[in-house]
Amino acid sequence: MLATPGIGSGLDINSIVDQLMAVESRPLNVLASKEAKQQSQLSAFGSLKGALSSFQTNAHTLSNSTNFSAVKASFSDDSIASVSATSAAVAGSFSVEVQDLAQAQKVKSGNFASSTDTVGSGSLTIQFGTYSGGAFTLNPEKVAQSVTISSGQSSLSGVRDAINDADIGISASIVNDGSGNRLVVASKDTGLSNALKITVTDDDLDNTDNVSGLSRLAFDASTGGTMNLTETVAAKNAALVIDGINISKSSNTISDAIEGVTLDLKKADIGNTSTLTVARDTSKVQASIKSFVSAFNDLNNTISNLSRFDSENNRASVLTGDSTVRSVQSQLRGVFNTPLSTAGGGLTTLSDIGITFQKDGTLQLDSSKLGEVLSDTTKDVSTLFAAIAKTNDSLVSFVDSSLETQNGSYALNITQLATQGKTDGSSAAVLTINAGSNDVLNFDVDGISASITLAAATYTADSLSAEIQSKINGATAIKDAGVSVSVTQSTGILSITSDSYGSDSTASVTSGTGLTDLFGTPVDADGVDVAGTIGGATATGSGQTLTGAGGSSGLVLEITGGAVGDRGSVDFARGFAVKLDKLIESMLENDSLIDSRIDGINSTIKDIGNQRESIGRRLESTESRIRAQFTSLDILVASMTQTSNFLQQQLASLPKIGS
Repeated sequence: MLATPGIGSGLDINSIVDQLMAVESRPLNVLASKEAKQQSQLSAFGSLKGALSSFQTNAHTLSNSTNFSAVKASFSDDSIASVSATSAAVAGSFSVEVQDLAQAQKVKSGNFASSTDTVGSGSLTIQFGTYSGGAFTLNPEKVAQSVTISSGQSSLSGVRDAINDADIGISASIVNDGSGNRLVVASKDTGLSNALKITVTDDDLDNTDNVSGLSRLAFDASTGGTMNLTETVAAKNAALVIDGINISKSSNTISDAIEGVTLDLKKADIGNTSTLTVARDTSKVQASIKSFVSAFNDLNNTISNLSRFDSENNRASVLTGDSTVRSVQSQLRGVFNTPLSTAGGGLTTLSDIGITFQKDGTLQLDSSKLGEVLSDTTKDVSTLFAAIAKTNDSLVSFVDSSLETQNGSYALNITQLATQGKTDGSSAAVLTINAGSNDVLNFDVDGISASITLAAATYTADSLSAEIQSKINGATAIKDAGVSVSVTQSTGILSITSDSYGSDSTASVTSGTGLTDLFGTPVDADGVDVAGTIGGATATGSGQTLTGAGGSSGLVLEITGGAVGDRGSVDFARGFAVKLDKLIESMLENDSLIDSRIDGINSTIKDIGNQRESIGRRLESTESRIRAQFTSLDILVASMTQTSNFLQQQLASLPKIGS
């Protein structure tokens, strides 16, 4: 066989084979063209999904009704206070006089020559509460805290570090006043109810002396209490007058004086009033709607660019005529073109607020018309975009809805109000608690079991209630579960009430050495769920929430009180933004119309790859066969050429006839 094809015949076999294989390879070019088209479509659908997602973000923003009730608040003298407001605030003007700022209590120790001087070891128990009339009343909302001072932390600086590392609601620092070093202990929270009571368990076994040991840090300002620390700053509430009403609050940040308004007090200005103004903030609504229109136009332009046909150049776009794109356009326009039945907003179409379609499919916003509607108190733009329910009962509030909830007005009837689980004592509590005798209570709150040990002392009925509440809510299992209770007393009889509502709400004392002394034979009552009908259909209650059925399916209302019986009506509307948000969500989810189309394209690309591999194998076989044929031809021609040359030589060597 010849080493180089064509030597024997003189033919350019490689070139001939390459040209023949180029013809044979034409199906690969067709496949490459098909694959390029499929890849272009795949990229186009990726762009479409991105544009849909961007528009959905804007629609989702407008689907929240709170975005339409934004307010702005201002304070005439920002050196006195700053102010902010939520959508719950009502527009109006208020006169405010700040008379005093809240402050946290601070106490100091006696002098120590050095921060390394030994104070003592043992433990400190910190309680928070109010001093009044010579008595200390425990703050039931704050749990007593303890910190252990080991022998290695017994120096002044060691005690300071141990307190700060424990993070128990107080802070400690060392101040040198020129005559020595003093430990300063401060409550982290301001207000009268956050004053400190510090009880010491001293390792030297004397818990009250002011001569040596950790007991030098004991502080109890009640009558007969041990005061080995000196108060330097008294606990104080903030005092202010709003529209002639005297208000006292434990913090300088006040969020429960005017509904929806938070005041941050900076300084007192006795005798002078400032003006607090709350007004509707329509600028945010206008900006959101403008962004919504712009995002839709971006989506429309993306769809148009991907699917238009260029008639001038007779050239189609990547997705011209694609049924999936037509379906997306049709569904979007279907939402826009379907008027709403409103929840009392007085608006049914986007054109009512100045949004209209143009010939090219884009939206145009008339900002002046939108501004007029936003200023019209008889119109509610939120009902045009958001899912919202309006009630005429202040104790009934809208929580949520679903795609199944139909627009309309639904009569509300309550047959049972939600209650809290509780336990009531059967007799007045024994007010003296003795360690190891009647100080332990085992209880269950909302299915969580725990045990507490009360501090040995003689209490009043109120202070005993506060002690029990503080200990229950401070129990690790209770805190970790996020549940809590309120403990009250009436004529000395104690009651424990879960802070939750509904059939899962329970509060019971199950056992313990203090059970009989404190509760006698307790009477337990589990909570019940709210019950009633929405639109005549029996609703499902869970705690204080009621979920509708039938036409109101998915409509969730919260019933916080009131009476049983007819409670008026609930007007529900799902606006354009909600519908668009949910529609696009369904378009973008797995197994949606678009994803199915993308899966089909990927499947086609995979098939093209398989065809390419098959053709490739066939081409290899074809090329091998053609080369083998040309090689055989080359050998044959070479052989014939060799024979021809031999014969010519032989003939040339024969004697000439004429000689």
